[in-house]
Amino acid sequence: MIDRRLVSSFDWLLLALILALGACGVVNLYSAASSFGGAGTPVYLKQAYWFGLGLAVMLTVAMIGPQRLSTIAYPFYLLVVVMLVAVLFWGKIIGGSQRWLALGPMVIQPSELARLAAVLVLAAWFQRRDQMEPYRLHQLIIPVGLALIPAVLILKEPDLGTCLLVLIVAGSVILVNGVKLRDLAIAGGGMVVALPLVWRFMKDYQKQRIFSFLDPESDPLGAAYHLIQSKIAVGSGQFMGKGFLAGTQSQLHFLPEQHTDFAFSVLAEEWGFIGGMVVLLLVAAVVYRGIAIAYRAKDRQSLLLVVGGTAMIFWPAVINVGMVLGLFPVVGIPLPFISYGGSSLITTMAALGLIQGVAMRRFVFHRP
Repeated sequence: MIDRRLVSSFDWLLLALILALGACGVVNLYSAASSFGGAGTPVYLKQAYWFGLGLAVMLTVAMIGPQRLSTIAYPFYLLVVVMLVAVLFWGKIIGGSQRWLALGPMVIQPSELARLAAVLVLAAWFQRRDQMEPYRLHQLIIPVGLALIPAVLILKEPDLGTCLLVLIVAGSVILVNGVKLRDLAIAGGGMVVALPLVWRFMKDYQKQRIFSFLDPESDPLGAAYHLIQSKIAVGSGQFMGKGFLAGTQSQLHFLPEQHTDFAFSVLAEEWGFIGGMVVLLLVAAVVYRGIAIAYRAKDRQSLLLVVGGTAMIFWPAVINVGMVLGLFPVVGIPLPFISYGGSSLITTMAALGLIQGVAMRRFVFHRP
């Protein structure tokens, strides 16, 4: 029997924000993929189907609750790691990258699930310790290792963007537990020192993306093409936009990956600064709700789950928008709700289920 307090404490504002963002994504994808030829289900309808499934996933995760999630955190983490290993051997290659795993009629991207797995397993690990003092570096070897295992496997696909995203989300969960400032400075210095080694192991196309980010005009028809066309699309939208289905960059196919990584470019061209700001404010409102719910969580695991779930919304949005505006290198990270992608959308909705699950139990977890 469902506790009526769970229903009465449901965060309806959060749900309304999610529905608004989902609608924006479907409408934008209708335009972004309207000129695509071929048979099959249109992209915007697929996104609508995935969004409907995502709502069911969100409600399921929310009903399970933080305490029960702790019991499945490690099994789910191991399952995702096994799937990531399977991708390296039997994964489906699309666009030169081996990131997808075919499971019967479904094709999923396990690297997207790795973000959720990292949040769950780190929340479970820190909950068992419940240490009040800031952590030292030697105390963080295990949680850092838990984050590095899927990140390294994702990097081997290769998928540098998702690898970095897993580490950033995991880092957000680790840092909220508290790390001594001196140890944090040492870790930061170590990462700077390790940059030449990281550069050595990067693929040539990944290095070229960084070069093109620093100097887009050096290769305008090659590595910098995505970035240049994206900036043209965003800039041409100006304040009010060109109008729905009237974006020349997308309708004439000048803009690559316009329904995935650069879906925000399509939105900015057609709806202008106003439309772009509406979507970003909706995302910001979701992040704000997450922070507010995290503040009310008294239980450490609940706090970490909400922080992790909120980070899974915040960081992809910041990186994707920065990427399409030319502020960051092109790393192939989708914008939550707006970019097309079933695995990405389901993972995002599961993250929102973590947030909603804690919000529904605020009659138990609260700050005085």
